[in-house]
Amino acid sequence: MHADEGADAAAVAERLDALAIRVRQARGSTSRRSTITHLHHVLFEVDRFEGNQLDYYEPSNSYLPHVLTTRRGIPISLALVYKAVAERLDLEVTGIGAPGHFLVRIEDEGGQLLVDPFHRGRILTPTDAYRLMENALGAPVPQALTLLAPVGPTEWLARMLRNLEAIHTKRAQPRDAAAMVELRLALERAQNQH
Repeated sequence: MHADEGADAAAVAERLDALAIRVRQARGSTSRRSTITHLHHVLFEVDRFEGNQLDYYEPSNSYLPHVLTTRRGIPISLALVYKAVAERLDLEVTGIGAPGHFLVRIEDEGGQLLVDPFHRGRILTPTDAYRLMENALGAPVPQALTLLAPVGPTEWLARMLRNLEAIHTKRAQPRDAAAMVELRLALERAQNQH
């Protein structure tokens, strides 16, 4: 709402609900594997959600209403769409705070899958994930499972705010950068009170 005062949380929820309904109607069974397969089909093959590689640092890539409209975003915002739709289908999704490239983890009957919503739902091995991090950071990373550790909702949101703060700072938009700092500090205060 900082960037778009007309943003409507109820409308966003309705759009996410509609995506989940389409997946539910398309799947052949209620198994987790079938649900995940159809989730990927709807999000990445039919609606073609994917990373905005042409204008990666556009701030609106982080705003859910915009991402749902354009079907383009950055890794962390597309991961949020993925999680929001999957959880409406009773699937548990965990955010993975990999440095330089946010991912998600979801479990099917065969075990845990590491998913990259930015690259249209590509399933990754840990080695693939380390390679993605190296490409994003432009430097080698240790192949340590701690780099694939899950993050909770507060850290997820804080990372989104830090991303926006950095983008606005780079674009010489001090009021917007300060707003992101203010939101992040309010989030930290709220977390410390619990």
